Amino acid sequence: MPEPTFEPSATTAAALEATPNALAHTAAPTIVVVGHGMVGQRFLEALADRGLTPAAGAARVVVLCEEPRPAYDRVRLTSYFDGRSPEDLSLVERDFMERHGFELYVGDPATGVDRAGRTVTARSGAVFPYDTLVLATGSYPFVPPVPGKDARGCFVYRTIEDLLAIEEYAKGAATGAVVGGGLLGLEAAGALKGLGLSTHVVEFAPRLMPVQVDEGGGAALLRTIEDMGLAVHTGVGTQEVTAGEDGAVTGMALSDGSSLDVDLVVFSAGVRPRDQLARECGLAVGERGGIVVDEECRTSDPAVFAIGECALAADGRVYGLVAPGYEMAQTAADVIAGGRSAFTGADLSTKLKLLGVDVASFGDAHGAAEGALDVVYSDARSGVYKKLVIGRDGTLLGGVLVGDADQYGTLRPMTGTVLPVAPEQLVLPAGAGGPVTLGPSALPDEAVICSCHNVTKGAICEHTALPEVKKCTKAGTGCGSCLKVIGQLMPPPEDAGLCGCFPYSRSELYEIVRTLEVTSFTALLDSHGREEARGGEGCEVCKPTVGSVIASLAPTVGASGYVLDGEQAALQDTNDHFLANLQRNGSYSIVPRIPGGEITPEKLIVIGEVARDFGLYTKITGGQRIDLFGARVDQLPRIWTRLVDAGFESGHAYGKSLRTVKSCVGQTWCRYGVQDSVRMAIDLELRYRGLRSPHKLKSAVSGCARECAEARGKDFGIIATAQGWNLYVGGNGGATPRHADLLAQDLSDAELVRLIDRFLMFYIRTADRLERTSAWLERINGGLDHVRDVVVHDSLGLCEELERMMTDHVAGYRDEWAETINDPERLRRFVTFVNAPDAPDPSVKFVPERDQIKPDLELLAGPVLAVRTLEGTAS
Repeated sequence: MPEPTFEPSATTAAALEATPNALAHTAAPTIVVVGHGMVGQRFLEALADRGLTPAAGAARVVVLCEEPRPAYDRVRLTSYFDGRSPEDLSLVERDFMERHGFELYVGDPATGVDRAGRTVTARSGAVFPYDTLVLATGSYPFVPPVPGKDARGCFVYRTIEDLLAIEEYAKGAATGAVVGGGLLGLEAAGALKGLGLSTHVVEFAPRLMPVQVDEGGGAALLRTIEDMGLAVHTGVGTQEVTAGEDGAVTGMALSDGSSLDVDLVVFSAGVRPRDQLARECGLAVGERGGIVVDEECRTSDPAVFAIGECALAADGRVYGLVAPGYEMAQTAADVIAGGRSAFTGADLSTKLKLLGVDVASFGDAHGAAEGALDVVYSDARSGVYKKLVIGRDGTLLGGVLVGDADQYGTLRPMTGTVLPVAPEQLVLPAGAGGPVTLGPSALPDEAVICSCHNVTKGAICEHTALPEVKKCTKAGTGCGSCLKVIGQLMPPPEDAGLCGCFPYSRSELYEIVRTLEVTSFTALLDSHGREEARGGEGCEVCKPTVGSVIASLAPTVGASGYVLDGEQAALQDTNDHFLANLQRNGSYSIVPRIPGGEITPEKLIVIGEVARDFGLYTKITGGQRIDLFGARVDQLPRIWTRLVDAGFESGHAYGKSLRTVKSCVGQTWCRYGVQDSVRMAIDLELRYRGLRSPHKLKSAVSGCARECAEARGKDFGIIATAQGWNLYVGGNGGATPRHADLLAQDLSDAELVRLIDRFLMFYIRTADRLERTSAWLERINGGLDHVRDVVVHDSLGLCEELERMMTDHVAGYRDEWAETINDPERLRRFVTFVNAPDAPDPSVKFVPERDQIKPDLELLAGPVLAVRTLEGTAS
């Protein structure tokens, strides 16, 4: 039966002709938006872009949100289990609603629509009149009508509340099953595995992801997922969920007669449009669901629009992807604002990472077009499957990529065009006739690069930097699969040189020093500096940068590892000059290393005695160490001697190097701990101490998912699991906080250390000057995926070298404090006045405060002078 459609009546058509702008009939119309998911939020942004906001005096906008929080990124929902908080997933800028005057009512969904009276009633009983109503109610999870589906321990996988419930229930579960092997089903399976459950996936179709991939792609995906320890059951359905006397899940019966012993079930068998409100108020809906809309996203009532997953589009489809929903939101906003837009259909291309596996499909992925030909490469051993669907005239019609989807960003926009190279060259590996990488330059300006926000290459190329592209076009802010191509489209800087002395970037200088085994700044400047800088002394940018590079490579190139030896001393930053942190009154602070935050009472006593004897201010740091403030330069060696004799060493708080590895008490003491986090933190801190890097490095180890050590706010953070360790990278606090991203999970001790070795050395090798790992991860082409390919999968063949360099560092480490106090020549520099080495600095004075000391700021500021006015003038 054909889907129902509607034709405007003569009266309606005349009204629309007379009033093309849905709001033109009133000076201050009201727009009511029902639903505040991703598409609802995009609609609000589109209104703001067009100036149709209360703040602009153009309209009143009311938003009714069913969930207890504003719109969040449902595409990245599973990242909650990687440590992202609900706030991290939010799509709403902090002051967005207030800035534009939108009225948002969370936890108060619409329960009824009176089209005749043009009002919407909310669950709270509030009634909102409307001139224009926009339905963005999304979809609901489909739960197969099997016996036992409502047993305790059965869940759906749709909202943050669903995830919170699953997380809590999983604490008492051992085995879980996911009903559905599609996109969301595999994400749910990954979440259960990450929670420590043995996991089954049950898919009625003969292969995983049947909508997106073909038989070959499904087979490759199946092998890879089974290798991860998941049990996959395809071609079978769920007949019943069995429960015990207490009503809790105990197992599942399958259609082939087999059964599974499970105690948690997640249903992820697809979604259905949420069209109940539309049905109840008499709007036209499709036979199989979905609110019928025309190309302007209007329903059968011209005052009502429907967008996103709740809508049955003009082409007869209900779109379950966010990108078409965004296009519909844009269309509806444009029409409501008086423009003329149309939504006639959308690209269903998809690229995502499921359980760590890249999966992508685009265009006619199944080769349904008449005369379509397949070009296929399959490597069962490595889990790689690539298929391009080609027309008889050489036109690229579509494709499937599993295990290696690097070329998705270029191939998808080329769909519908004749490829500039033979298609087999795009799927074969190196050494077998390929690969040929098509750069973005091969794409026409009208090629859509960001399908989430429908942004073309031409629009992107109007900008010169990624942040500008994101802000002005929103490209790259959706699923993120286009970021690599956007980065390649950005013009290179006119001069990528480090400074006026060197034409090379920091990473290029690193390679020069490493390859040519350069051991001095002068030699590097004279051989590779700009012509006009050779023979000079360098500048305040390149000297500490090169000093850090040589220090990090010292064991490899044969340079001295002591940063104050010879020429190296003149290259160092202020703090490194005296191996301590300079404070505001000219005194220094001292931070001894306390690995993992573990310290004996005897060592605590030594620190107290040192602070007492030298009159130092003491404070516990955020890195689980003790900071001693107020030392003069001439006192530093004597303080270090006392500390070194007690077994302490430099904590490198002054250097661009590893600072601390924090820890919680872990399973040794904590009843929630699943691994020995203190031991791991100590091992890591002692391994990476003294490692010079482009910026400071911080780390932490948490003994369980409760994350008491705040590992996800560190450059590299470790969180214990029942199976081992999860490794997160690229986090930091400070002025621009960023949660770290999951690099690898369920690692053994040896695997964890090996990956951290590689990650740190790759960062040191490729980062820019003063670039934290967080900024580096966002800047480097390919981002996290590229870093994972390099350090986990060894895509560049560098891992052996990176590991060897870290081994050199560990073997060559020497404590800088001990090296100093044991060498009379090195001690010479620790004086305030060269011509009076025993004289203290008279400007370093303190005053008492809270039973300790603080800098005498009046002494620093100088005397306060009285100010008198001239006679006869106003004061």
